[in-house]
Amino acid sequence: MFSKTLKHILCVWMFLAMSISLPAETISQDEGSDPEAVPLDVKELILEHLKDDYEWHIATFKDKSISIPLPIILYSKNSGVQLFSSAKFHQNDGYYNGFYISKSGKYKGKIVETDASGNEIRPIDLSLTKNALSLLIGSFLLIIFMLLIARTYKNEPIKPKKGLVGAMEIFILSVYDDVIKPVLGEDYKRYRYYLLTLFFFIFFNNILGLVPIFPGGANVTGNIAVTLTLALSTFLIVNLSGTKEYYKEIFWPDVPVWLKFPFPLMIIIELVGLITKPFALMIRLFANIMAGHAIVLGLASLIFITAHMSAALSSSMTGFSVVLIIFIYFIEMLVAYIQAYVFTIFTAIFINGARVKPRKAEKSLEST
Repeated sequence: MFSKTLKHILCVWMFLAMSISLPAETISQDEGSDPEAVPLDVKELILEHLKDDYEWHIATFKDKSISIPLPIILYSKNSGVQLFSSAKFHQNDGYYNGFYISKSGKYKGKIVETDASGNEIRPIDLSLTKNALSLLIGSFLLIIFMLLIARTYKNEPIKPKKGLVGAMEIFILSVYDDVIKPVLGEDYKRYRYYLLTLFFFIFFNNILGLVPIFPGGANVTGNIAVTLTLALSTFLIVNLSGTKEYYKEIFWPDVPVWLKFPFPLMIIIELVGLITKPFALMIRLFANIMAGHAIVLGLASLIFITAHMSAALSSSMTGFSVVLIIFIYFIEMLVAYIQAYVFTIFTAIFINGARVKPRKAEKSLEST
C-alpha cells in the first residue's frame, strides 16, 4: 500500500515538474511551425529559475502568468520609505514611483532608481523576496511538523513509532547518536539543539526546493546569501566556544619561534584557517544544491529543444530526458540529506576543535 502511494506521488511530482518548471511561452515557441520562432535560451531559463525574485511565479497558462506578488519595502534618499506590491511594476509598464527592476548591468534583476545624471542607483532594499518568503514558510512548516512529532511522543512515549514519525526518529537518532555524541563527547548537550536545528533546517529546505509547486521550488539553500548566513552562524558559535588553549594555538602556536616572530607565518596560516573552514561549508552547500536545480532544468529543456526536429528524435529525447530527470530527482533527494548531514558533522568537528583542553588536563587523563 505504501509503495503504491509513493509511486502515485512520484508520478504526480514528475508531471508537475515537467509542466510547471518551464514557462508555457517556451513550449509554444518550440511546438510551433514558424521557422523564425525564437529558440529556447537554456542558459537564461536556468538563471531565471535560480535567481531570487520580487514575485513568486506559479505557472503560465495560455500566455497568462500566474504569480504571487510580494511586498516591496524600500528606502530612498529622494522619496523616503516606500511600501507597495510588486504587482505595481506590471500595472505601470515596469515603473512605479520612480523605481523599476533593472534589465541589465551590475544591478540586473534588482530594484533601482536613477539619479540626476541618469545613472542607476540602489535604494535600501528590505523587500520580501521569493527566497525570503520560502524561508519563512519552510521555517513555519518545520516548526509545526516538529511540534506534531513531539506531541506524538508525549502522548505515546512507549508505543513503537511507524510511518513518517518513525522515519523522523531515524533521522534524529542518526544525527544525535552518530554525530553529536561521538564528535563532541561530554560537551554534546551544550550544542545538541543548534546542531539538530541546523541539520533539519538545511534538510527540510533542500527537500522543499525539489517540490515543483508552491510553496516549493525556491532555490533557498542554493542561494549564496543563505549559505553565507549559515556559515557565519557556525563561525560565531565555533569561535565563541573556543577555550584559552584554542586561542593560544592560533595566536602563539607551539612551533619554532622563527615561524612566529618577526614574521608571524604560522599565525597568518591559523587565521586563514578560521575563514576557510566556514567558507568551505558555504560553497559546498551552495554549489551542490544549485547544480542539482540546474541539471534538472537542463534535462527538461532537451524536450523542447528537440520538439521541432524529427518525430523519432523528439520522442526518443523526451523519453530519455524524463528517465534522466527521474533519476536525478532521486539523486537530489539523497544529496539533500547528505549535504545537511555533512554541514552538521563538520560544524560539530569545528566546535570540538575549538574546545581544546589544557595540556595538563590531557596528561592527567592519559596517566589515569
